[in-house]
Amino acid sequence: MRTAGWRSFALYGFAIALCQPLAGCGSAEAPAAPAAGKENPAKAVPVLPADAPIVIAFGDSLYAGYQLGPREGLAPQLQAALAADGRMVRVQNAGVSGDTTAAGRQRLSYVLDNAKAKPALVLLGLGGNDMLRGIGPDQTRANLDAMLAELKRRGIPVLMTGMMAAPNLGSDYASKFNPIFPELAEKYGASLYPFILDNVVTDKSLMLGDNMHPNAKGVKIVAASLAPLVEQALPTPR
Repeated sequence: MRTAGWRSFALYGFAIALCQPLAGCGSAEAPAAPAAGKENPAKAVPVLPADAPIVIAFGDSLYAGYQLGPREGLAPQLQAALAADGRMVRVQNAGVSGDTTAAGRQRLSYVLDNAKAKPALVLLGLGGNDMLRGIGPDQTRANLDAMLAELKRRGIPVLMTGMMAAPNLGSDYASKFNPIFPELAEKYGASLYPFILDNVVTDKSLMLGDNMHPNAKGVKIVAASLAPLVEQALPTPR
């Protein structure tokens, strides 16, 4: 599995420095109108069988498709990438812009209880807004731990998408925040993609104007990177 190098965070760290006074970019109050002039790389979504396995993408604005069209967010693009590989899976968008790990912890059971069927896999991607809001890494760890424990109790496999502290937040914060994702993934036997914006955040052509969220092309790269890990984590088709 690839890991993101520190040079991948230079632009990311600068964007965080700009956004911190706002107490979190991509909050629920932020405008959600599609960005002008963007392309739509996602093709028509294939018709899925009624019994297609469900994958729930449970995260923040990076999952929700912030300022993107209905077929440009992570869930539809990941579903399309899986279908292109012959895996007919329904990817449900359970991303909420501005969500912290505390908010995710509160709503996880509701999302699982109201799913049409028990999910074959949950993608868990929270923690970025904790960092932006200055929430202590210990709280972030505790909330993610509780969510992973609940998913394990329900017998649902997990693929975590990690976040890493930007360099401008300092080495002390990073030393407490960055290990959260690999350590919890190991504790609960979850799959891990270490940094969700790897190979995307340093290329301005793949990011929205805020330099915090990927555009449709950037999401396509994220989806292509995640698809093989999702396929590995899913049960073998019968």
